[in-house]
Amino acid sequence: MSIWTAYKKKLVSAAEAARLVKSGDWVDYHFALSSSVELDKALAERRDELSEVKIRGGMRLVPALAVESDPKQEHFIYHSWHLSGYERQLSDRGLAYYIPMIYRNMPLFYRKSLEVDVSFCAVSPMDENGYFNFSLTNSASAAICEKARKVVVEVNEKLPRISRGRENGLHIDQVDLVVEGPSPDLPLLVPAPFGEIEDRIASLIIERLQDGVTIQLGVGALPNAVGALIASSGLTDLGVHTEMLVDAYKDLALAGKITNRLKKIDRGLSVFSFGLGGNAFYDWVRANAEQLCSMPINYVNDPAIIAANENVATINNCLEIDLRGQVSSESAGHRQISGTGGQLDFVTGAYQAARGQSFICLTSTYMDKKEGRLKSRIRPDLPSGSVVTGPRSQVHLLVTEWGLADLAGRSVRERAERIINIAHPDFREELIEDAQKLGLWRRSNQIA
Repeated sequence: MSIWTAYKKKLVSAAEAARLVKSGDWVDYHFALSSSVELDKALAERRDELSEVKIRGGMRLVPALAVESDPKQEHFIYHSWHLSGYERQLSDRGLAYYIPMIYRNMPLFYRKSLEVDVSFCAVSPMDENGYFNFSLTNSASAAICEKARKVVVEVNEKLPRISRGRENGLHIDQVDLVVEGPSPDLPLLVPAPFGEIEDRIASLIIERLQDGVTIQLGVGALPNAVGALIASSGLTDLGVHTEMLVDAYKDLALAGKITNRLKKIDRGLSVFSFGLGGNAFYDWVRANAEQLCSMPINYVNDPAIIAANENVATINNCLEIDLRGQVSSESAGHRQISGTGGQLDFVTGAYQAARGQSFICLTSTYMDKKEGRLKSRIRPDLPSGSVVTGPRSQVHLLVTEWGLADLAGRSVRERAERIINIAHPDFREELIEDAQKLGLWRRSNQIA
């Protein structure tokens, strides 16, 4: 049977494909741009026929209609690997449950521990060899489809094809049903704005970078600021090895900064596992797909692979840090904000690299809108319920607009001193008093 004959035989409507789902099933919506639209809509229309259908997803940027249709969760229960802004709203309403993970383990979770009855995955169109492409979302897509009892793909002609990489697509023989949707525009992740404070933090990081550095940037205003300053700096021959490809890499590439020629592995290629951005970012991906390499997350986020490039810098945000060096990047007390993601993977891998540096960044203060006053992000203890994303044993370089603190291998007393030295000056005396109460401050401690 030819691939196109097989394709036509498996081509069905979204409504017909959704009939594969039975009560009690685990349905996987995949991650980020792999999130289906038509299949989700068709599943929502079956709401009253079904009960206790468990849905997994993550970083979803478009509404999950099945979840929205069932606020009492009698029919659909949603679980997320990493909360997007939209999923955070669901979580705040009690309609999404976070799944704790270290990102590199996601494929292993599927292959070793999880059930998948039906996989709904958005893909780029099938090529002349019979392969659908996972486009800008590799992550754990192959592992999900391997484990699924039934695999349904939803074709979106606007998803760019990334041909280089591994585990980055499916053959028609691995697919049970094909749905051709209306190919909606790709959802946009608008880069977070940054200002003078973020620029000051970025400048402290860039002072420590060398030509040829392989860079990982997280999401948010601080990594955006670093990317913008590097684009206008004198740094050259940069490499890319990142879990998430974002707009900042497009800007660096257009500035001629990215060559990947000095990387020790995957030389000449920008390695990533998933990507999100604005329209200009998607256009750049389409125009430069041959320079991009889509790899599963258990490769990209493997600390040994990260370290293999030797000259590595990883730049990530956090929300708060305590005086012992425990980093919270994903929750505000008991409220889940995002997820662990790959921050710990890159903190570990970068420090293991021969010339590696791992930067955790935060603005020293924030405005508490409820109380109408400025508060310190550096605290004596993390708030009750806060999740420790980066354990104190793994944190390397901490950066605020007031300076940089190297915490690697330092005692709790040394950590308290170094962390307080980069806190906002208005809060340092109070933090010293807190450190004294905690037994972390001695007469020999100093404030710069």
